[in-house]
Amino acid sequence: MKNSARYCTRIFSAEAPRAPLFAIIPAALTAGLMICSLLIGAVRISPAEVLAWATGGALPARSRLLLSLLRWPRTLACALCGAALSVSGLLLQNALGNALAGPSTIGVNAGAGLWFVIGALLFPHVPAVRSAAVLPGAMGNACLVMLISRKAGASRLTIVLAGVALSAFSTAIIDAIVTRRPDILVDRAAFSIGGFAGVVTMRGVTLALPCFCAGFAGAIFLAGRLDILRLGDEVALSLGLPARAVRLAAVLCGAALAAGAVSICGMIGFVGLIVPHIVRRISRRNDADGRTLPLIAAAAFTGAALVLLCDLSARTLFAPYELPVGILLSFLGAPFFLYLLMTGKRGRVLS
Repeated sequence: MKNSARYCTRIFSAEAPRAPLFAIIPAALTAGLMICSLLIGAVRISPAEVLAWATGGALPARSRLLLSLLRWPRTLACALCGAALSVSGLLLQNALGNALAGPSTIGVNAGAGLWFVIGALLFPHVPAVRSAAVLPGAMGNACLVMLISRKAGASRLTIVLAGVALSAFSTAIIDAIVTRRPDILVDRAAFSIGGFAGVVTMRGVTLALPCFCAGFAGAIFLAGRLDILRLGDEVALSLGLPARAVRLAAVLCGAALAAGAVSICGMIGFVGLIVPHIVRRISRRNDADGRTLPLIAAAAFTGAALVLLCDLSARTLFAPYELPVGILLSFLGAPFFLYLLMTGKRGRVLS
């Protein structure tokens, strides 16, 4: 109780929080990687051409088309999807009090992917329907996980197992639909694994923007409330905070962010699991106070940098062939997930 009172005093303190170094460095790294993403590829583009394109100057038509139609949409999609999945994971972990929660581990990605495929099946010539369908799919699976875990006992293991079961069920339906109608997806493997090769357009990014805007705005609005929620439901209720409503709102915001990412890059995994833990551990080393708002900023930029770096690696490691980004992230994420499973106590992986 004494620790709760001390933490509560910090939350309501009038002192303005300092700009966290652990958020500024990933932001600079993200900007640098975005520039590298515009420059590097099968066809090299010079920094002068990128500068001319950005300022509206003269440059060869080939370079202008390459930057406008391929490099810039892909770069923007990598940054937005990485930021969205990372913040989604942070919200889900904080709301559910579960270090293993993430859009890929509790079925949110799979639910969004299922409804994306259903939208493509029913309305093959209307991309807007597919992008709109991912939101109820992601939110539906998130709510089902919460409902199942509440009925079965809201333990950490129950939440994860419910998410695994829903992911398997949703993925099975996706495979059945795509096997019967392989024409509804441009690249089935790319969608299932997750990637940005040959599928990203500015129209697709624009259609996903409402999900991103709603999710990020909700995350910022809920940040202070999640700080109070970390003190426990009893303390939150004594302070007049509707704990159950805040928890549901945070899960739905996380689902919205994951839905936007799935509509662009497919069912990319592990970003929302890895990045929140990295950010928390770095923030503790920098003697940060653990407030959620700085963590959201740091998670967004760290996730964007991670996905941009993996995308650059996927383009260059095996050139002229390209490795799906989801494979690289799985190589990183699967061992990290196993590490979290084996570290035991909740306090060691989520604080």
